[in-house]
Amino acid sequence: MKLFIDSAVPDEVKKMWDAGIIDGVTTNPTLAAKSGIEYKKAVEEILATVDGDISLEVLSTDTEGMVAEGQKLAKLHHNVVVKIPTTPEGLKALKTLNQEGIRVNMTLVFSPNQALLVAKQNAYIVSPFAGRLDDIGHSAMDTISEIRQIYDNYQFETQILFASVRSPLHVKQAALAGTDIATCPFDVLEKLIKHPLTDIGLKKFLDDFKASKQEPLVQS
Repeated sequence: MKLFIDSAVPDEVKKMWDAGIIDGVTTNPTLAAKSGIEYKKAVEEILATVDGDISLEVLSTDTEGMVAEGQKLAKLHHNVVVKIPTTPEGLKALKTLNQEGIRVNMTLVFSPNQALLVAKQNAYIVSPFAGRLDDIGHSAMDTISEIRQIYDNYQFETQILFASVRSPLHVKQAALAGTDIATCPFDVLEKLIKHPLTDIGLKKFLDDFKASKQEPLVQS
């Protein structure tokens, strides 16, 4: 399973990319606004940092506008994937952009039926929003598992991206459900690495070695 970072903060993206943790990025103007960062500049820095899929979202809600924006976004860099909302207008835009060879991430998916329609049009990525489903009392994992089953039934090639990740538990659930990608906030990615028993074990190991008064094999 690939891991993406959901962020518009270049420093966060660079830290995770340099650590070899992420494979790509999802971002949008809202994330930039919340961080007080100029979106255009942030995207330029992210594109220069990450050699992987980078989903950039259109702002238009009509088909013509989505297509026009998608064409321009795709020209920014070969790694750009155009993110489009899963609406009737968005599905029409997907069809047009696909015909032009532009990769599309269909976002704001909340049902297996939406995901089915997206896959039938051969979208590059589908993004079901797990956290938002859980927020309103629905079982996100039931939805994700049903999407996975439908895609496997018909050998759809659209990648399933587990979006709206709230915690490390969501990441584990995404992996167990067989999703292709999970996109995570910076703090969730940090939590994936850490475990208190790792810290305790490392401290004990170093303390034991120091107490033994032996020479290390090599010097740092």
